[in-house]
This record gives sequence, structure tokens and C-alpha cells, in this order.
Amino acid sequence: MGNECQILAKQHPDTHFLFTDVDSLSITDKAAIDKLFAEYGFDYCINAAAYTAVDLAETEVDTAQLINATAVGYLAEACHQYNCRLIHISTDYVFDGMKEMGYDVDDATAPINVYGATKLDGEKLALSTHTETIVIRTSWVYSYYGKNFVKTMMKLMQERASINVVADQIGKPTYAADLASAIFQIVFSESAFVPGMFHYANQGVISWYDFAMAIKEIGGYNCEVNPIPSSAYPVPAKRPHYSILNTNKIEHTFNIVIPNWKDSLKNCMSLFQ
Repeated sequence: MGNECQILAKQHPDTHFLFTDVDSLSITDKAAIDKLFAEYGFDYCINAAAYTAVDLAETEVDTAQLINATAVGYLAEACHQYNCRLIHISTDYVFDGMKEMGYDVDDATAPINVYGATKLDGEKLALSTHTETIVIRTSWVYSYYGKNFVKTMMKLMQERASINVVADQIGKPTYAADLASAIFQIVFSESAFVPGMFHYANQGVISWYDFAMAIKEIGGYNCEVNPIPSSAYPVPAKRPHYSILNTNKIEHTFNIVIPNWKDSLKNCMSLFQ
């Protein structure tokens, strides 16, 4: 997300941006956060930092809690003190995946893994600490940058004759560049800033297997892709079986047009050519 935002920032030369990473600012360091906010007087803080190692979080509970929850509280406190609006990114993993239709923003949460539980705690801290906060839940995020499903599949399909991909987990992919664009539309729009909970993901409902098959098709790979049930690929952390995010609220509130997942996948994969 941070890299995608940096690209979009070039379209706003009259606006001053400060981008940080774990090397330049640890969001778990409250004193460092307070010092930075006091020095710069930000109008907006976009927090895309998170502990996202879903399986490792099952054993590294304290670290996940510190980054995904406690540190979010630090940012929210600083935003409240220095009159800065906060946009915080969360996840579909706050839901248990048992609903048979899309999740609305006010549906009951019930995380089934540590990662989801810590992200839910972060949401609550952000919204309760600072009234000028937007939380955006998203799902299945990928990008040209960083580690993600699309890049992993492209690598495996080049190296192997066949791969197995889970077919019974259903969701909505999100191209990080699209999410960054939506956030910038909120920030730079003439529309009023509307705090609260929102969902963002690309249009279309698919399985991880469907996602992999589209990557194979677009990339022209010869690798055989085999659908398997989740039970055949055991991992430490449970995943939601069905975690479709209903995006109507963010579309209507901020006039945002969300692209179809396959169009966005093509856009992303074209960057590797």
C-alpha cells in the first residue's frame, strides 16, 4: 500500500507527503510518533502498517497485538491530539466466514485466528480514540510490490509443472493500487470527510483457485493448477471460508467506482512484462 501511495503522491506536487517504514519509524514507539506529529502537523495519517503473517501470529501473539492494536491506539491518540484525520486499513479476517452472503460494515465480528482478533482490537482502538477516523476493511490484497499471492503464483507457475490451490475459500481480491486510489479520492475529494467503518475490495467473487487460474491465463503459463479443499492444506491459523465484503457504503459515500478484479489483475500483471 505504501508504495502505491507514493506513486499517486506524484500527481499532487503541491501537497507535502511524508512516507515512513519500519526502519524510519516504528509505530510501536509512542514517543517517536508524538515527536513526528508535533514536528509536522499532519492533516491526514494513512496507516497501512500491520503484522500480516497470519500463521506466525498464532504463536507470536504479543507481537501481533502490539503492531495491529496497541500501535494503532498510539497513532489514534496522536491524531486526536494534533487534529489529524486517520485512515486505518483493516481486514476481512475480523469475520468468521460463516455468513452466506456479503458482510456489511455493521455485521457482527467474530475472528477465528489471532491475526483477525488483533486487527479487530486495532479497529476498536482507532474508532474509540479519535472521532475523525475512517477504518477500511479490505481482503486478498496484492500488488506489484512486496510479497503476495499473485507474485507467488507467478513464480511457482514458472518453476513447477503443477501446483495445488485451495478452492473452498471464497473472497474478493483487492489490487493495492485501486485501494490507494480510493483513499486518495477520499482525501482530495471536495466531498465531506465521513468517519466510520467502510469496506473496499475489487468487484467480483472468486476462490483462491479461480484467482490462480486467472493468473495462469493472463500470464500464459503451462503449469497445471489443481483445486484442493482447505483440509488438504493444513495451516496453523484458520481462514474464513466465505468473507465477501459489501462495498456499497464506500461507493455511495465517496462516489468511488471500484474496478472488476480481473481487469485490475491484468493491470498489475502487465507491470511485470
